[in-house]
Amino acid sequence: MPKIKNIDIALQGGGAHGAFTWGVLDRILADDRLNIYGISGTSAGAMNAVVLADGLSHGGGKTGARNALHKFWRAVSVASQFSPVRRTPMDRLLGNWALDASPAYFLFEMASRMVSPYQFNPTDINPLRDLVARDIDFDRVRACDDLQVFISATNVRTGKAKIFRRQELSVDAVMASACLPQLFRAVEIDGEAYWDGGYMGNPALFPLVDETEADDLIIIQINPIVRDELPRTAVEIMNRLNEITFNSSLIKEVGSILLLKRLIDEEKLDRVRYTDMRLHRISAEHEIQKLGVSSKLNAEWAFLQYLHDVGYATTERWLEQNFKHLGRRSTLDDSSINLTEIGMALPPSAEPILCRPQP
Repeated sequence: MPKIKNIDIALQGGGAHGAFTWGVLDRILADDRLNIYGISGTSAGAMNAVVLADGLSHGGGKTGARNALHKFWRAVSVASQFSPVRRTPMDRLLGNWALDASPAYFLFEMASRMVSPYQFNPTDINPLRDLVARDIDFDRVRACDDLQVFISATNVRTGKAKIFRRQELSVDAVMASACLPQLFRAVEIDGEAYWDGGYMGNPALFPLVDETEADDLIIIQINPIVRDELPRTAVEIMNRLNEITFNSSLIKEVGSILLLKRLIDEEKLDRVRYTDMRLHRISAEHEIQKLGVSSKLNAEWAFLQYLHDVGYATTERWLEQNFKHLGRRSTLDDSSINLTEIGMALPPSAEPILCRPQP
């Protein structure tokens, strides 16, 4: 019988692109050799995380979690059927998943830049909130002792990241993690207002490093880091700014963790107190790069299924190449996240291994 390997998973946010993460999780849950010990998520990643926890706690184990994820994303698609923001007939004909040519999307974008959600949506209508409240049992999520869950949001007043742990999770916490300030009013919890967690932790890694026992952390990345082409049109520029904004916190957090490892090495701290944690990444930058930011609002079932299949196949290939490295070494190097370009270069001999105190 193969040895079961414990892993932590960190899930980026990205709207409908979170269906890629659904595919990744579907493949991981189908593998009896893997056990998810902790999960950290932001925005769509937060929703995937709590749906997975709900499915696990419902009594169906991994199969229950896979079914819950499928049911959730199907419900997202059904809820979007009457949205006026849809692809044009020409986009459908050409197989273009983006919504840039949609008149409703154009008007929506213009309105969101000139009018705040406190003005155009004074009653704070959010169909996604209704769906989350209806389809996710947060009592079961909070009772899911088999999984550590961390959800990040951004405190509007302080600008700091807020981490909601499993015992604190609620509809409000998840919606805070997914609250884009151009579209929705800030979510208030215990007297504090919160926006999307992607600004300060997309996703947050330190809770997984500090508070779980797994030694392999896999980042599921859905926002491309590198683009070779220079953006020139207004849409391309906004798309690239969006990607840079929602990757910056991840790059800086990984850089900080790697610099901590260098400090431990250089200062020759007592290594008996530390255990090595290995860092990995699953992404599909080539496929995601072809999708504009507007496609994050495209919840057509065919598109969500496409992203799921890309995530599933990408993870299948990743496991074929890297399963043997889990429990042995990191597979993510600092060059793949551009640490040098943000002034966090490591010496050539330093390996990308995370370190944390032993419990």
